[in-house]
Amino acid sequence: MKTLRIAFFLSLVLGVAQPAHAQEPTSRMITEEAKALYEKGEYGRALVAAKKALAMAEKAVGPNHPNTATSLNNLAELHRGHGQYKQADPLYKRVLAIREKYLDSNHLLLAASLNGYAELYRAQGRYAEAEPLYKRALTIREKSLRPSHPDLAQTLNNLAELYCSQGNYAWAKPLYERSLPIREKMLGADHPSMATALNNLAVIYHSEGQYAQADPLYKRAHRIYERTLGPDHENVATSLNNLAVIYHTQGQYAEAAPLYRRVLAVREKMLGFNNPDLAEVLSNLADLYQKQAQYEPAEPLYKRALAMREKALGPDHPEVAKDLSSLAELYRVQGQYAQAAPFYERSLAIFEKTVGSYHLNMAASLNNLATIYHTQGQYAQAELFYKRALGIFERSLGPDHPNVKLSLDNLAKLYRATDQSSAAEELGQQVARFETIPQ
Repeated sequence: MKTLRIAFFLSLVLGVAQPAHAQEPTSRMITEEAKALYEKGEYGRALVAAKKALAMAEKAVGPNHPNTATSLNNLAELHRGHGQYKQADPLYKRVLAIREKYLDSNHLLLAASLNGYAELYRAQGRYAEAEPLYKRALTIREKSLRPSHPDLAQTLNNLAELYCSQGNYAWAKPLYERSLPIREKMLGADHPSMATALNNLAVIYHSEGQYAQADPLYKRAHRIYERTLGPDHENVATSLNNLAVIYHTQGQYAEAAPLYRRVLAVREKMLGFNNPDLAEVLSNLADLYQKQAQYEPAEPLYKRALAMREKALGPDHPEVAKDLSSLAELYRVQGQYAQAAPFYERSLAIFEKTVGSYHLNMAASLNNLATIYHTQGQYAQAELFYKRALGIFERSLGPDHPNVKLSLDNLAKLYRATDQSSAAEELGQQVARFETIPQ
């Protein structure tokens, strides 16, 4: 019987766009003061200055004037940049209402408001609300700006990041490919924001199995991050982790292992030894050891990742279920079926209750638990789980996917073991059909 592995973890880096402000003479000096204070990290004083500028604008021209909208927008950006989303939201709403009332539908200030409000929604994970705002901003900027304008690249990049956050890589890819040359010309080849876009485009190529395209982009992102941010920054760790996953996926374990260990060291130094954000690299490193039959060092890493996620996310979270499946598979490959089965069963109970993108993880657990039942002679239970896994793979991946072939082959072996020769022969013919499918 053949088993399936849960996918490795890739990491996106999400950047924050810098606002473009339009200032009025009455509040320009105070607003510039607020900007300077914020850049120095003096958020409290910057906030006072921005609020003062808003009060001056409201007194001079009223609360619903386009000039007041400028000060409102700047205050909203200040709150958003400091993670104060509840304070930013009503400000953006006022800005958008004023500018939609007084400005042309293709005005660039309206595009700036839409982009900023979308950034707020994206930061909060409110993707469905962010997308139409980004699209409106993009439409305005495409109509009003030259194809190489930095503000156009900003919105292209932000919308691409939104799609990456949702796993919609096919939609993100052309946006990154359009924005990268513009941003490189604007920011320079070694700007940290360039590294973010390079990393995320590499993640897209990676997800498509285009490792040769992803590898140099990850490496370039890593060089930029390390040169500009220092060797112990989280973005350095992220780019190294993603590069390690490429080597891992291709079986280049000697290249992947030292990268994973360095990622773990950087994150332990930054986050401490018990932070749940370490679980990703712990799971990846454990899987690397497991694939090399180094089971002893793999087990404590899986257990550590599981404990972190259980504590941070609760015992019934689907990410916990993924860790349970990984630990179960470690025991299964060693023939420790009594230890493996309860972990698979617990993971399945969680996946059964989960709505969203974890159905393929559930199918892998179903298949792998079925192999245990098969080996132990519990054929009825094995058949049920093989069939459930096959159904999920066919619905989700299509009838020609290799996982469908694997499930058919496992079920055929079960039928042979139980003297159901006719059913086994029928499935064998379906498996043979895969030999004619172009790879």
